Amino acid sequence: MSFKILFMGTPEFSVPILKSIFESKHKILGVYTQPPKRKNRGQKILNSPVHEISKKLEIPVRHPNSLEGIEELNHIKKLNPDIVVVVAYGKILPSKLLNFENTLFINIHASLLPRWRGAAPIQRAIMNMDEETGISVMKIVPKLDAGPVLMQSKIKISKDLNCKELGEKMSKLGAKLIIDALNLIENSNPVFKDQNESEVSYAKKIQKNESKIDWNEEASKVVAKINAFFPNPGCWFDLNGARIKVIKAKEVINDGKPGTILDKKFTIACSHNSVQILELKKEGKQKLTTEEFLKGNEISIGQNLT
Repeated sequence: MSFKILFMGTPEFSVPILKSIFESKHKILGVYTQPPKRKNRGQKILNSPVHEISKKLEIPVRHPNSLEGIEELNHIKKLNPDIVVVVAYGKILPSKLLNFENTLFINIHASLLPRWRGAAPIQRAIMNMDEETGISVMKIVPKLDAGPVLMQSKIKISKDLNCKELGEKMSKLGAKLIIDALNLIENSNPVFKDQNESEVSYAKKIQKNESKIDWNEEASKVVAKINAFFPNPGCWFDLNGARIKVIKAKEVINDGKPGTILDKKFTIACSHNSVQILELKKEGKQKLTTEEFLKGNEISIGQNLT
């Protein structure tokens, strides 16, 4: 048996999961994604990653501003999907849609629910220095990421793993798990287990004002935030009036007044231990190693960056 599936997703994270379903025996009726947006200085209009891969795979794509309108509800009802698979779509599905008969709505969420419900589960797990995270396949209900869970799979978080790298690993895991979930739904009466509400935590959306480095934090937390915010929005500090975006850094055992440059290796003191900058990017410039950067930019030992 093959299912008729409607896919909803937007970022790069969703792409491997869409491709996995496309390459399976199941039929994708269409794709919903976020509308094209203006990005970068040239304000070029760009389609979402899911939009682009859908065009290449010749899957019909729709990108409405809202799913609340009667036009979209009627369109989905006419498609009559067996299952709607949602992966980082970026919109809340209206109750009218979730009430469609004979359609199962499932979500691939990038955390071990009920931990890190919400918009930024990968970033918050790294920032919190969690030792593991994972993928959850859950039934969608009107409350955010609160539906019962069908299956989960864990993945370790190493200290040097950034958001981009962890996201890629989790996306590949999600691509496998969605097929496992579809097989389970097809071959048995799937058991969706309610989440434990006493263990809920929320991964709120990343705000731009979070991205400035606070050297008064412990070095381990600063490095975790740098990893969590790569590539976007990125962590930064001010050096001689210029914004410096940190690409890669590590914790070192070295103490000093928080925010003070301790040596010519660009080691900066925190409240506990220090952070050594390994790769960085000056505003408007290319990414450089610290060694390359220091050939053309002076820093002074004892200079304070706070």
